[in-house]
Amino acid sequence: MTLRAGVLGLGVMGRHHSRVLSSLEGVEFVGVFDPSDAVPEVVQGKQVVHNLEQFLDLGADYCVVSAPTVYHLDLGKALAERGMHALIEKPVASTFSAARELADLFATRGLIGGVGHIERYNAAVQSARQRIEDGLIGDIYQISTRRQGPFPGRIADVGVIKDLATHDIDLTSWVTQQDYVSVNARTTFRSGREHEDMVVAVGTLSNGTIASHTVNWLTPFKERTTVITGERGALVIDTLTADLTHFNNGNLNNDWERYASFRGVSEGDVTRFALSRKEPLLAEHEAFRDAVLTGDTSQIVTLDAGARVVQIAENLISDGLRNREPRA
Repeated sequence: MTLRAGVLGLGVMGRHHSRVLSSLEGVEFVGVFDPSDAVPEVVQGKQVVHNLEQFLDLGADYCVVSAPTVYHLDLGKALAERGMHALIEKPVASTFSAARELADLFATRGLIGGVGHIERYNAAVQSARQRIEDGLIGDIYQISTRRQGPFPGRIADVGVIKDLATHDIDLTSWVTQQDYVSVNARTTFRSGREHEDMVVAVGTLSNGTIASHTVNWLTPFKERTTVITGERGALVIDTLTADLTHFNNGNLNNDWERYASFRGVSEGDVTRFALSRKEPLLAEHEAFRDAVLTGDTSQIVTLDAGARVVQIAENLISDGLRNREPRA
């Protein structure tokens, strides 16, 4: 069976989604909707449609929503009313209430709804989760993420928490298979925008794991690093390069008196795993296509999961504002 799929919103991610859909096995790419006159007239050989109803009349089986976050709820509703499944870019909606509304709407209508938390499909992240499940590093003590880089001019309707930190919230929950039970944050507004541009967050997960996230748009280099520390060692994920490195706890004896009394761990062997790497966006699309075909949502980020991420993000925003000190 060949599915028909389209894209709503022709920003940076909309162009990438169009590229992948146009060559995705088992899918016919029907085109793109974008109301702006400033976008190309043709994308991947298909005419860009500027009227939403006209675009929906093309009869897609599912669509990717890659418009600005503020439009996700209305576009999701329009797709659900037409009986179309939807893969919605993260964050799934501007607010938790809107995210829940989307999740309930798609569930009521028996439609597949997914969220574009692309980090789940990074080969290093997937390998880390499997190795944690296999017991490689034992119980998880801490997970620490750093996601920082320059400000992306395309983002205007949300701050760094909902745009970037949502990646880390979802990644952390998924890799550890734990829920957040509490979060605290410190935020800053250094670039003169309405929304926060830097956050340092800490949280506690359901099995007692400590989580910490450093996220900002104010660093002149790009970093995407996750360190997972367990009772038997640590895993370090670099999602930019899809590298996964294992640092094993050492079992060596210390004859040096200075360290003999330190009752901690020592350095052991270091292994960088050889991984089979697939473009995460392609893997995400393959998983969503299969979910539409089979009804099995176990391999996608569901709307329920996406709503929980928005809820945690809103808690971080609120706590950051509550703890914000006036500048001297």
